[in-house]
Amino acid sequence: MQKEDKQKKIVSMFDDIAPTYDTANRVMSMGVDKSWRRKACDLAYEFYAKDSLDKIVDIACGTGDMMDFWRSRAEVNGIAIGEIFGVDPSIGMVDVAKEKYPKFNYHISQATQIPLEDASADILSITYGIRNVVEREEALVEFNRVLKKDGLVVILEFMKNENPSTLGKIRNFYMNKILPKVGGAISKNLEAYEYLPNSIEDFSTVKNMQNELENAGFEMLYTKSFSMDISTLLIARKK
Repeated sequence: MQKEDKQKKIVSMFDDIAPTYDTANRVMSMGVDKSWRRKACDLAYEFYAKDSLDKIVDIACGTGDMMDFWRSRAEVNGIAIGEIFGVDPSIGMVDVAKEKYPKFNYHISQATQIPLEDASADILSITYGIRNVVEREEALVEFNRVLKKDGLVVILEFMKNENPSTLGKIRNFYMNKILPKVGGAISKNLEAYEYLPNSIEDFSTVKNMQNELENAGFEMLYTKSFSMDISTLLIARKK
């Protein structure tokens, strides 16, 4: 399958599951993803160390939850933000986001074609979306373009683990056997939730992701995996 066709198929899948996406996520994650998102925001604000930011961009913003975490954690940390800007190629997902969070700004676009000027964003995030970007290395270069010098890219993702521990094997069983059935039952789209474990297996290891970020012009600041290595947080600074 051509890259463009593959990307279109992924976007179409998210359009289909958009109405039930939040419900499925709450059930499957049992809310633990909230702690990962809080950690990502708080650490990014700590690393960036500024009390006023012009723009935060959330790529693959989906139904908007990470954007709201940026807003709420900025309030907790006493940080003023000029604009929070969401980018996603799925019209269905963004329609849900607009209804939940109408005060944010949104644009329908691929991660490789962000509709912003060079060096215009302070922080750029992508949470559980980078593995869905077919042209990932091109997207990382685009992230670098949009960020100001010393700006941060923040990635939360399910990474491939080539040598899983015992706990990691339990994670793999949950991801491969339990999660697709739960998500499929809620969304009535089993194929979409079978895609999740398959996309992780086809995705990058943490080390490869770090290398790709460095090749795109970033300096790694922080890497940590959470909850049986289910989720990995990477924070890097534009050189």
